[in-house]
Amino acid sequence: MTGDEPARIAVYGCGPDEAGAFRALAARLPVAPVLTEAPVSAANAAMAAGARCVSVGHRTLVPEATLLALKAVGVEYVSTRSAGLDHVDVACAEALGMRVGNVEYAPDGVADFTVMLVLMALRDARSAVLRADVHDYRPAPERGRELRDLTVGVVGTGRIGGAVVDRLRGFGCRVLAYDRRPKVDAEYAGLDRLLEESDVVTLHTPLNEGTRHLLDRRRIGRMRPGAVLVNTGRGALVDTEALLEALEAGRLGGAALDVVEGEEGVFYADHRGGSVGSDALVRLQKLPNVVVTPHTAYYTDRALRDTVAGSVAACLRYEERGQDG
Repeated sequence: MTGDEPARIAVYGCGPDEAGAFRALAARLPVAPVLTEAPVSAANAAMAAGARCVSVGHRTLVPEATLLALKAVGVEYVSTRSAGLDHVDVACAEALGMRVGNVEYAPDGVADFTVMLVLMALRDARSAVLRADVHDYRPAPERGRELRDLTVGVVGTGRIGGAVVDRLRGFGCRVLAYDRRPKVDAEYAGLDRLLEESDVVTLHTPLNEGTRHLLDRRRIGRMRPGAVLVNTGRGALVDTEALLEALEAGRLGGAALDVVEGEEGVFYADHRGGSVGSDALVRLQKLPNVVVTPHTAYYTDRALRDTVAGSVAACLRYEERGQDG
Protein backbone atom coordinates (compact mmCIF):
# COMPACT_ATOMS: atom_id res chain seq x y z
CA MET A 1 0.00 0.00 0.00
CA THR A 2 1.49 3.32 -1.04
CA GLY A 3 0.16 6.82 -0.54
CA ASP A 4 -3.62 6.94 -0.73
CA GLU A 5 -3.89 3.62 -2.54
CA PRO A 6 -6.15 1.23 -0.59
CA ALA A 7 -4.75 -2.06 0.61
CA ARG A 8 -5.90 -4.98 -1.49
CA ILE A 9 -7.10 -7.90 0.66
CA ALA A 10 -8.21 -11.21 -0.82
CA VAL A 11 -11.05 -12.56 1.30
CA TYR A 12 -11.82 -16.28 0.98
CA GLY A 13 -14.76 -18.27 2.33
CA CYS A 14 -16.77 -15.07 2.55
CA GLY A 15 -20.51 -15.55 3.03
CA PRO A 16 -23.07 -12.90 2.07
CA ASP A 17 -23.30 -11.43 5.58
CA GLU A 18 -19.51 -11.23 5.86
CA ALA A 19 -19.34 -9.64 2.41
CA GLY A 20 -21.70 -6.90 3.59
CA ALA A 21 -19.49 -6.25 6.62
CA PHE A 22 -16.32 -6.09 4.49
CA ARG A 23 -17.95 -3.68 2.04
CA ALA A 24 -19.16 -1.47 4.88
CA LEU A 25 -15.62 -1.23 6.25
CA ALA A 26 -14.20 -0.56 2.78
CA ALA A 27 -16.46 2.47 2.52
CA ARG A 28 -14.62 4.16 5.40
CA LEU A 29 -11.18 2.50 5.55
CA PRO A 30 -8.33 2.36 3.00
CA VAL A 31 -9.00 -1.26 2.01
CA ALA A 32 -10.05 -2.87 -1.25
CA PRO A 33 -11.40 -6.34 -0.42
CA VAL A 34 -11.69 -8.90 -3.21
CA LEU A 35 -14.38 -11.31 -2.05
CA THR A 36 -15.23 -14.91 -2.86
CA GLU A 37 -17.39 -17.49 -1.17
CA ALA A 38 -14.99 -20.19 -2.31
CA PRO A 39 -12.66 -21.53 0.39
CA VAL A 40 -9.01 -20.78 -0.06
CA SER A 41 -7.07 -23.44 -1.96
CA ALA A 42 -4.07 -23.86 -4.21
CA ALA A 43 -6.46 -23.80 -7.17
CA ASN A 44 -7.77 -20.30 -6.49
CA ALA A 45 -4.71 -18.69 -4.89
CA ALA A 46 -4.21 -16.59 -8.04
CA MET A 47 -7.15 -14.45 -6.92
CA ALA A 48 -4.80 -13.04 -4.27
CA ALA A 49 -2.27 -11.76 -6.82
CA GLY A 50 -1.42 -8.18 -5.93
CA ALA A 51 -2.42 -8.61 -2.28
CA ARG A 52 0.10 -8.98 0.52
CA CYS A 53 -2.67 -10.08 2.90
CA VAL A 54 -5.45 -12.63 2.70
CA SER A 55 -8.33 -13.23 5.07
CA VAL A 56 -9.61 -16.80 5.50
CA GLY A 57 -12.37 -18.47 7.47
CA HIS A 58 -12.00 -21.25 10.03
CA ARG A 59 -14.01 -23.78 8.06
CA THR A 60 -11.26 -24.78 5.65
CA LEU A 61 -7.85 -26.30 6.24
CA VAL A 62 -4.93 -24.20 4.95
CA PRO A 63 -2.22 -26.80 4.28
CA GLU A 64 1.25 -26.56 2.76
CA ALA A 65 0.05 -26.72 -0.85
CA THR A 66 -2.27 -23.75 -0.35
CA LEU A 67 0.39 -21.73 1.46
CA LEU A 68 2.92 -22.42 -1.28
CA ALA A 69 0.45 -21.21 -3.91
CA LEU A 70 -0.33 -18.06 -1.91
CA LYS A 71 3.36 -17.38 -1.38
CA ALA A 72 3.96 -17.74 -5.13
CA VAL A 73 1.54 -14.87 -5.89
CA GLY A 74 3.08 -12.58 -3.28
CA VAL A 75 1.00 -13.16 -0.14
CA GLU A 76 2.91 -12.48 3.07
CA TYR A 77 0.23 -12.43 5.76
CA VAL A 78 -2.69 -14.80 6.43
CA SER A 79 -5.40 -13.50 8.73
CA THR A 80 -7.92 -16.06 9.94
CA ARG A 81 -11.32 -14.81 11.00
CA SER A 82 -11.25 -17.01 14.09
CA ALA A 83 -9.62 -17.26 17.48
CA GLY A 84 -8.15 -20.68 16.72
CA LEU A 85 -5.23 -21.32 14.39
CA ASP A 86 -5.40 -25.12 14.27
CA HIS A 87 -6.75 -25.18 10.70
CA VAL A 88 -3.66 -23.39 9.36
CA ASP A 89 -0.26 -25.06 8.95
CA VAL A 90 1.44 -22.32 10.96
CA ALA A 91 4.83 -24.04 11.04
CA CYS A 92 4.86 -24.28 7.25
CA ALA A 93 3.84 -20.62 6.90
CA GLU A 94 6.64 -19.53 9.19
CA ALA A 95 9.14 -21.64 7.25
CA LEU A 96 8.01 -19.84 4.11
CA GLY A 97 8.48 -16.45 5.77
CA MET A 98 4.73 -15.83 6.01
CA ARG A 99 2.92 -14.51 9.05
CA VAL A 100 -0.34 -15.93 10.40
CA GLY A 101 -2.65 -14.04 12.74
CA ASN A 102 -5.96 -14.72 14.45
CA VAL A 103 -8.62 -12.34 15.74
CA GLU A 104 -10.42 -11.88 19.00
CA TYR A 105 -14.16 -11.49 19.23
CA ALA A 106 -16.53 -10.97 22.13
CA PRO A 107 -16.69 -14.22 24.14
CA ASP A 108 -20.32 -13.79 25.13
CA GLY A 109 -21.91 -15.65 22.24
CA VAL A 110 -19.88 -18.82 22.82
CA ALA A 111 -20.32 -18.53 26.59
CA ASP A 112 -24.10 -18.16 26.24
CA PHE A 113 -24.24 -21.11 23.87
CA THR A 114 -22.15 -23.22 26.25
CA VAL A 115 -24.53 -22.64 29.14
CA MET A 116 -27.46 -23.42 26.83
CA LEU A 117 -25.86 -26.77 25.94
CA VAL A 118 -25.23 -27.53 29.61
CA LEU A 119 -28.89 -26.94 30.39
CA MET A 120 -30.07 -28.90 27.35
CA ALA A 121 -27.99 -31.90 28.42
CA LEU A 122 -29.12 -31.78 32.04
CA ARG A 123 -32.81 -31.45 31.09
CA ASP A 124 -32.79 -33.88 28.13
CA ALA A 125 -34.03 -31.08 25.89
CA ARG A 126 -33.26 -32.91 22.66
CA SER A 127 -35.58 -35.81 23.48
CA ALA A 128 -38.29 -33.45 24.75
CA VAL A 129 -38.29 -31.43 21.53
CA LEU A 130 -38.21 -34.54 19.31
CA ARG A 131 -41.16 -36.06 21.19
CA ALA A 132 -43.16 -32.82 21.01
CA ASP A 133 -42.50 -32.61 17.26
CA VAL A 134 -44.43 -35.87 16.81
CA HIS A 135 -47.11 -34.78 19.31
CA ASP A 136 -45.88 -37.00 22.16
CA TYR A 137 -46.25 -34.66 25.12
CA ARG A 138 -45.44 -37.09 27.90
CA PRO A 139 -42.58 -36.15 30.25
CA ALA A 140 -39.30 -37.99 29.99
CA PRO A 141 -38.94 -41.23 31.98
CA GLU A 142 -36.18 -39.65 34.08
CA ARG A 143 -36.25 -36.26 35.73
CA GLY A 144 -33.68 -33.62 34.91
CA ARG A 145 -31.01 -32.23 37.22
CA GLU A 146 -30.70 -28.66 38.49
CA LEU A 147 -27.43 -26.79 38.10
CA ARG A 148 -27.42 -25.44 41.65
CA ASP A 149 -27.03 -29.00 42.95
CA LEU A 150 -24.04 -29.80 40.74
CA THR A 151 -20.34 -29.16 40.25
CA VAL A 152 -19.27 -27.80 36.87
CA GLY A 153 -15.66 -28.15 35.77
CA VAL A 154 -14.42 -25.47 33.37
CA VAL A 155 -11.28 -26.52 31.49
CA GLY A 156 -9.53 -23.41 30.18
CA THR A 157 -10.31 -20.03 31.72
CA GLY A 158 -9.29 -17.60 29.01
CA ARG A 159 -11.74 -15.06 27.62
CA ILE A 160 -14.45 -17.61 26.79
CA GLY A 161 -13.92 -19.93 29.74
CA GLY A 162 -13.86 -16.93 32.07
CA ALA A 163 -17.16 -15.70 30.62
CA VAL A 164 -18.65 -19.16 31.22
CA VAL A 165 -17.49 -19.04 34.86
CA ASP A 166 -19.19 -15.64 35.24
CA ARG A 167 -22.47 -17.01 33.93
CA LEU A 168 -22.37 -20.15 36.05
CA ARG A 169 -22.14 -18.08 39.24
CA GLY A 170 -25.71 -16.96 38.69
CA PHE A 171 -26.95 -20.56 38.86
CA GLY A 172 -25.48 -21.17 42.31
CA CYS A 173 -23.52 -24.25 41.30
CA ARG A 174 -20.04 -25.09 42.48
CA VAL A 175 -17.46 -24.26 39.81
CA LEU A 176 -14.06 -25.94 39.52
CA ALA A 177 -11.54 -24.54 37.06
CA TYR A 178 -8.41 -25.84 35.39
CA ASP A 179 -5.81 -23.77 33.57
CA ARG A 180 -2.04 -23.81 33.54
CA ARG A 181 -2.17 -20.08 34.26
CA PRO A 182 -5.16 -19.25 36.49
CA LYS A 183 -6.89 -16.14 35.16
CA VAL A 184 -10.21 -15.72 36.97
CA ASP A 185 -11.51 -15.72 40.51
CA ALA A 186 -12.47 -19.38 40.83
CA GLU A 187 -11.59 -22.57 42.68
CA TYR A 188 -8.77 -24.10 40.66
CA ALA A 189 -7.89 -27.79 40.70
CA GLY A 190 -5.69 -30.22 38.81
CA LEU A 191 -7.31 -31.69 35.73
CA ASP A 192 -7.69 -35.19 37.18
CA ARG A 193 -9.34 -33.88 40.33
CA LEU A 194 -11.66 -31.68 38.27
CA LEU A 195 -12.74 -34.66 36.18
CA GLU A 196 -13.34 -36.81 39.27
CA GLU A 197 -15.45 -34.21 41.09
CA SER A 198 -17.45 -32.57 38.27
CA ASP A 199 -20.97 -33.48 37.20
CA VAL A 200 -20.47 -31.38 34.06
CA VAL A 201 -17.16 -30.78 32.28
CA THR A 202 -16.95 -28.01 29.67
CA LEU A 203 -13.92 -27.46 27.42
CA HIS A 204 -12.53 -24.03 26.48
CA THR A 205 -8.82 -24.56 25.90
CA PRO A 206 -7.10 -23.89 22.55
CA LEU A 207 -6.21 -26.86 20.39
CA ASN A 208 -2.50 -27.45 19.89
CA GLU A 209 -0.12 -30.38 20.05
CA GLY A 210 -0.17 -30.24 23.84
CA THR A 211 -3.97 -30.34 24.10
CA ARG A 212 -4.88 -32.73 21.27
CA HIS A 213 -6.90 -35.52 22.91
CA LEU A 214 -6.62 -33.71 26.23
CA LEU A 215 -9.53 -35.93 27.23
CA ASP A 216 -8.15 -39.29 26.20
CA ARG A 217 -9.34 -42.71 27.28
CA ARG A 218 -7.59 -42.48 30.65
CA ARG A 219 -9.00 -39.06 31.50
CA ILE A 220 -12.50 -39.89 30.27
CA GLY A 221 -12.26 -42.92 32.54
CA ARG A 222 -11.63 -40.58 35.48
CA MET A 223 -14.84 -38.65 34.90
CA ARG A 224 -17.58 -39.11 37.46
CA PRO A 225 -20.11 -41.80 36.46
CA GLY A 226 -23.14 -40.09 34.93
CA ALA A 227 -21.20 -36.90 34.17
CA VAL A 228 -21.92 -34.78 31.10
CA LEU A 229 -19.27 -33.51 28.69
CA VAL A 230 -19.77 -30.20 26.85
CA ASN A 231 -17.38 -29.09 24.12
CA THR A 232 -17.56 -25.74 22.34
CA GLY A 233 -13.78 -25.53 21.89
CA ARG A 234 -12.34 -27.85 19.26
CA GLY A 235 -13.37 -31.41 18.43
CA ALA A 236 -9.88 -32.88 18.69
CA LEU A 237 -9.62 -31.91 22.35
CA VAL A 238 -11.51 -35.18 22.89
CA ASP A 239 -10.64 -38.73 21.84
CA THR A 240 -13.95 -39.37 20.08
CA GLU A 241 -13.69 -43.15 20.09
CA ALA A 242 -13.04 -43.18 23.84
CA LEU A 243 -15.98 -40.82 24.39
CA LEU A 244 -18.26 -43.03 22.30
CA GLU A 245 -17.23 -46.10 24.27
CA ALA A 246 -18.06 -44.35 27.56
CA LEU A 247 -21.41 -43.10 26.28
CA GLU A 248 -22.45 -46.38 24.65
CA ALA A 249 -21.54 -48.26 27.82
CA GLY A 250 -23.73 -45.91 29.86
CA ARG A 251 -20.85 -44.76 32.03
CA LEU A 252 -21.32 -41.10 31.11
CA GLY A 253 -24.64 -39.33 31.39
CA GLY A 254 -24.43 -37.54 28.07
CA ALA A 255 -22.60 -35.06 25.89
CA ALA A 256 -23.37 -31.76 24.20
CA LEU A 257 -20.96 -31.09 21.35
CA ASP A 258 -20.75 -28.03 19.14
CA VAL A 259 -17.47 -29.34 17.71
CA VAL A 260 -16.56 -32.87 16.70
CA GLU A 261 -13.27 -34.44 15.71
CA GLY A 262 -13.16 -34.75 11.90
CA GLU A 263 -15.92 -32.20 11.33
CA GLU A 264 -14.03 -30.61 8.42
CA GLY A 265 -15.89 -31.28 5.21
CA VAL A 266 -18.96 -32.44 7.14
CA PHE A 267 -20.27 -29.41 8.98
CA TYR A 268 -21.59 -26.43 7.00
CA ALA A 269 -23.04 -28.63 4.27
CA ASP A 270 -26.44 -30.20 3.64
CA HIS A 271 -26.09 -33.98 3.76
CA ARG A 272 -29.79 -34.83 3.58
CA GLY A 273 -30.29 -37.72 1.23
CA GLY A 274 -26.61 -38.62 1.19
CA SER A 275 -23.80 -39.95 3.30
CA VAL A 276 -22.62 -37.84 6.22
CA GLY A 277 -19.10 -39.14 5.75
CA SER A 278 -18.33 -39.58 9.44
CA ASP A 279 -19.15 -42.86 11.18
CA ALA A 280 -18.28 -41.37 14.57
CA LEU A 281 -20.73 -38.49 14.09
CA VAL A 282 -23.49 -40.89 13.06
CA ARG A 283 -22.83 -43.01 16.16
CA LEU A 284 -22.94 -39.93 18.38
CA GLN A 285 -26.23 -38.72 16.96
CA LYS A 286 -27.87 -42.11 17.41
CA LEU A 287 -27.44 -41.78 21.16
CA PRO A 288 -30.48 -40.17 22.82
CA ASN A 289 -28.35 -38.39 25.44
CA VAL A 290 -26.09 -36.61 22.95
CA VAL A 291 -26.72 -33.14 21.49
CA VAL A 292 -24.72 -32.16 18.40
CA THR A 293 -24.72 -28.68 16.86
CA PRO A 294 -22.60 -27.84 13.77
CA HIS A 295 -19.90 -25.53 15.17
CA THR A 296 -22.24 -22.58 15.58
CA ALA A 297 -21.54 -21.36 19.12
CA TYR A 298 -19.63 -18.41 17.67
CA TYR A 299 -22.33 -17.62 15.09
CA THR A 300 -23.72 -14.25 16.22
CA ASP A 301 -24.07 -10.84 14.64
CA ARG A 302 -21.59 -9.35 17.11
CA ALA A 303 -18.97 -12.03 16.39
CA LEU A 304 -19.41 -11.37 12.67
CA ARG A 305 -18.67 -7.68 13.15
CA ASP A 306 -15.73 -8.40 15.45
CA THR A 307 -14.06 -11.00 13.23
CA VAL A 308 -14.37 -8.99 10.03
CA ALA A 309 -13.19 -5.78 11.68
CA GLY A 310 -10.36 -7.63 13.42
CA SER A 311 -9.17 -9.25 10.21
CA VAL A 312 -9.19 -5.95 8.31
CA ALA A 313 -7.39 -4.18 11.16
CA ALA A 314 -4.70 -6.88 11.27
CA CYS A 315 -4.12 -6.63 7.53
CA LEU A 316 -3.89 -2.83 7.70
CA ARG A 317 -1.37 -3.04 10.52
CA TYR A 318 0.71 -5.43 8.48
CA GLU A 319 0.54 -3.18 5.43
CA GLU A 320 1.58 -0.15 7.49
CA ARG A 321 4.30 -1.72 9.61
CA GLY A 322 5.09 -5.03 7.97
CA GLN A 323 3.89 -6.90 11.04
CA ASP A 324 0.66 -7.85 12.78
CA GLY A 325 1.64 -6.62 16.25
